Amino acid sequence: MRSRFGRHGTVSLSAAALAKAGGFFQLTHSRKIERLLPTPFSYRIMDSTPATSKNYVLKRLPEESTPPALSRNYAEELNTQQLAAVEAVDGPALVIAGAGSGKTRTLVYRVARLIDLGIPPSSILLLTFTRKAAQEMLERVGLLIGLRSQQVSGGTFHSTANLLLRRYGQPVGLESGFTILDRGDSEDLISLLRGQLGLNDMGKRFPRKHTIGEMFGKTANTLASLEDIVLDEYSHFGNFLDELTKLQTAYELAKRQRQLVDYDDLLVKLLELLVVDDYSRETISQAFRYILVDEYQDTNRLQASLVRNLAATHQNVMVVGDDSQSIYAFRGATFRNIMEFPDLFPGTTIYKLEENYRSTQPILQLANKLIAAAPERYSKTLFTRIEEGPLPSLVQAMGENAQSRFIAQKILELREEGIALGEIAVLFRSSFHAFDLELELTRRNLPFIKRGGFKFIETSHVKDLLAHLRVIHNPLDTVSWNRLLLLLEGVGPKKSKDLIAMILQTHGNYESLKHSTGRSGPGLRHLATTLDQLTEEPLSPAVLLGEMLEYYLPLLKDQYDDYPKRIRDLEHLSVMAERYEDLNQFLADLTLEPPNSTSDVEAPDQDDERLILSTIHSAKGLEWRCVFVIWLVDGRFPSAYSFSDDDGLEEERRLLYVAITRAKQHLFLTYPINVYDKMTGAVLSKPSRYFDHIPPSHFETWNLVEEDQTYSWR
Repeated sequence: MRSRFGRHGTVSLSAAALAKAGGFFQLTHSRKIERLLPTPFSYRIMDSTPATSKNYVLKRLPEESTPPALSRNYAEELNTQQLAAVEAVDGPALVIAGAGSGKTRTLVYRVARLIDLGIPPSSILLLTFTRKAAQEMLERVGLLIGLRSQQVSGGTFHSTANLLLRRYGQPVGLESGFTILDRGDSEDLISLLRGQLGLNDMGKRFPRKHTIGEMFGKTANTLASLEDIVLDEYSHFGNFLDELTKLQTAYELAKRQRQLVDYDDLLVKLLELLVVDDYSRETISQAFRYILVDEYQDTNRLQASLVRNLAATHQNVMVVGDDSQSIYAFRGATFRNIMEFPDLFPGTTIYKLEENYRSTQPILQLANKLIAAAPERYSKTLFTRIEEGPLPSLVQAMGENAQSRFIAQKILELREEGIALGEIAVLFRSSFHAFDLELELTRRNLPFIKRGGFKFIETSHVKDLLAHLRVIHNPLDTVSWNRLLLLLEGVGPKKSKDLIAMILQTHGNYESLKHSTGRSGPGLRHLATTLDQLTEEPLSPAVLLGEMLEYYLPLLKDQYDDYPKRIRDLEHLSVMAERYEDLNQFLADLTLEPPNSTSDVEAPDQDDERLILSTIHSAKGLEWRCVFVIWLVDGRFPSAYSFSDDDGLEEERRLLYVAITRAKQHLFLTYPINVYDKMTGAVLSKPSRYFDHIPPSHFETWNLVEEDQTYSWR
């Protein structure tokens, strides 16, 4: 900055120069200064030093000599454990917040108290997993201490990264105007590059753009190599590893050249910035002197590294979470983050929130006993002042349909007792576990909404398979003909329309398909031959479906990259078909729609009139007065796929813990026996292994007895 000296030894600085020097004056501010002050603005430098000098003491104002008065009586509004966490100021802190223990309340009050202590709100960073969560927390802070909360920086990891990269991103090659690609844009770019690299000629089994996008995303979030991701989770694409690596390199180059950033890049690039650029790391870390992270057990390796680097110049990090509710490994989250936090931040103080405000003591006793068997965890014991309540019920059913009938009947009884349908939830590990129950609820005219997966008949692969059964039942079903024809190579909309017209002209005779030629010829002839074989003599729905499934499997593999998961759904459909002798009745039951479609899931005004069906993952953070947890049979919960994986088994234990702790008053745990599992060839009859170490006194055992029989199902 250039200075100008007048004849009296003055330094002349314009308002514009002040603005430039300070780096934070806006143009409007500069103009106001220029109007109010002489130009040039002058400071006089004395030409000589006084002969004598003395000290003059500046007295501290009363409000500066005493600590600021707190706006809340925190001790009265929090329990002892919550207060201890809220009163923490400097240094790293880990808050182990048990289910229903007031985690959000603790976070909100801690932010409020930091501001009350005089810490600038702008130096507080609150990281959450959803924008809604951050907004709600900061609104609650505002209710406690007023408008000061508006200066707190709160948002998701990704939104925070976006803001920081636009300001500091140049060292990692990002200008402030970079473009963020949404998932669709990313997949379109992958598709474009795939064509340019000649990978579209690799055949039908080369993964689709959506699947490739998922692979690339997981490499970013887990800090793992593409090879590890492909071989561990997409092993059926292992022979394309070289091509996928080449495509990933081209994808990264294209984004860099065009100032494009995808969703995962926001975190990757921010971490890169914090690691490679000392100035940016120190500046950002100094700006956010107090960092709070919600749901830390759900973070991935990338997010944990970000937290560590954001706190590079200090240790003022408080993370809140529950190791017992770490259930998102399939999304890249790792249980290890919360367990290793004290190692990442030496000197960490651990706080525990154990008082539960949701469930009765019998439910909590069961939850405590379940999680106590985990080999690695933070010890805690949930308790409540709600001591009275019924014991959880352990219900054995002689098959899946008996399980469904019990649940439907019990729900009707609960409704008669005054419990609204919206206060009842049925939770399950996987979406297909609810398929039979959906049919039973439909029969009983019980409205429901399903969260965390499609309704049974809405899944595309189920619709594909059923279309084949429908044309066997009704050869004039043009909708089903169109669906199954479009699955075949060389058959497009026009070709399908023409073929259907020929079939209708012959009153449902598909003989003409046997003489098809061209690219579509082999597929059409194979279809016609298969249908002929299945209509030669009457077959049961189970046999028909099994034979049709064998025909459909190659088509399934061509259509869906995640076909291994879908095969399990279809095999479950085969099991359901075994209860039927008539194809017409089987198809009719599957087609019946409940009174309210799951598309209405976002209509909260109707939620109290509908039962909730939900995967446990989608139920996390929610609660209901009455909860059913179904399919608690070994081989389904935990899944047989986890038997050889200790980490997988422990995540399934935590998943059950989450399910149990959703219940406020009534808890029913059901398991069917004598269930044949086609994937393993085993008959499933043993209750979940997680009950092995739980004393019988923690349950009330229910014996289901058929109305017209005298024997017990146990």
